[in-house]
Amino acid sequence: MNLRRFTLALLAALFALVATAARPPNIVFILADDLGINDLHCYGRADQHTPNLDRLAQQGLRFTSAYCAQPICSPSRAAILTGKAPARLHLTTYLPGRPDCVSQKVLHPEIEMQVPLSEKTIARYFKGAGYTSAAIGKWHVGGRGFGPREQGFDFYHPGQANTKPSATEGGKGEYDLTAAAEKFIEANRERPFLVYLAHNAPHIPYDAQPARIANNAGAFEPVYAGVIETLDDTVGRLLARLDALNLADHTIVVFTSDNGGLHVPEGPHPRVTHNTPYRAGKGFVYEGGLRIPLIVRWPGHVPAGRVVETPVLNTDWVPTLLELCGQPVPPGLDGRSFAGLLTGKAEPPARPLFWHFPHYTNQGSRPSGAMREGRWMFVEYYDEAKVELYDLASDPSEARDLAPQQPERIKRMRAALSAWRADVKAQENRPNPDFDPAKYRALYVDVDASRFDPAHASPAQWEAMWQWRKAMNAAVSQAQKAKR
Repeated sequence: MNLRRFTLALLAALFALVATAARPPNIVFILADDLGINDLHCYGRADQHTPNLDRLAQQGLRFTSAYCAQPICSPSRAAILTGKAPARLHLTTYLPGRPDCVSQKVLHPEIEMQVPLSEKTIARYFKGAGYTSAAIGKWHVGGRGFGPREQGFDFYHPGQANTKPSATEGGKGEYDLTAAAEKFIEANRERPFLVYLAHNAPHIPYDAQPARIANNAGAFEPVYAGVIETLDDTVGRLLARLDALNLADHTIVVFTSDNGGLHVPEGPHPRVTHNTPYRAGKGFVYEGGLRIPLIVRWPGHVPAGRVVETPVLNTDWVPTLLELCGQPVPPGLDGRSFAGLLTGKAEPPARPLFWHFPHYTNQGSRPSGAMREGRWMFVEYYDEAKVELYDLASDPSEARDLAPQQPERIKRMRAALSAWRADVKAQENRPNPDFDPAKYRALYVDVDASRFDPAHASPAQWEAMWQWRKAMNAAVSQAQKAKR
């Protein structure tokens, strides 16, 4: 009798193993908010503690040239969810967008205030493949009537963007969001699932548990470092739950950010982070705003411990995940699958990357576009006849503008960027009839926020940037009052 029970149990276990092996992989997509390219210890940030994400990088691939589709939250998230360029979606800045100010030479285009329901999201694609899906945390690509459930997700837990740090919670609701993800995974462990876990950390305003702040007293910004450590701890908890449920080997885990880190003072924070060696940060089409951390793990399929320099774009996630899960990739997407790169089977064909960002931002950037082709980064401003060219191989900080020495390359790249804008039907700026040249000069000429280097700034430079921040806030506040 004991032998019979043992045989039956063994057969049941083998059947479960075969069923799991035949099932498509689960997906856990973890998205940080404004996490910079070098904010993790495994990316070289010695003053910040991220042991769980460092371990995840050792177990999978770590990308050094991963790019966001836009250096600001809403359009970048829209690109992840749809596989389409923000310029094509006409959703090119954060929602609801910044009001036009008299300090602007040109006006913002009238953007879409949501991802239209006519666009197919990653949740809808995977629902057709038998997946159940959850959106947990920050949404920010549409309000009422355009939320996660309307866009195809089966479960939605928004959580809270800001929480009071305690023994059981951080300052950005990190543990609550993680608990919701764990609960969803456990409830759906017998079927394929997609978890889109969009943290609010480390976006301003932020806070952390006192012990974590003290633990990071020597960091560039101790509270920010405490937030990063908290985020890392919650990632560790989620990975441990996958292990406990025997799901780790059958789950694709992606960890990334929506855009680059915030390098200028903003909100209540005199300093936030730095993106050294890259120029600028969130809001800019320079490398500090566009480059993002990216770690991918899938045991047995994605090689462990590799560092990948091949450029990829977060618009690529819909086709990439569909291909990894054995699903057809639909036509009409702007993103391209890099599944072969992840599995080590094939390098993706070389291609140019394009950005269209026709907005002034709170971080001090101006309407501009960019194109990366191989080692070359081309930047074009839309509010004046100005172009720049940088050799990223020899000048990753984008300190030396080579445009005067490369007229033919400039001509060709400018034409290519223009042709791409026409292809995606990108919106354009128009002149601002209320333009005030003096106020423009004060915010964008006398101070070039893209050149501010927080890692090496003197006390006088920090004070100058704090005064600039006050002037920028005043300009936006005045515009908001005029709009009412």
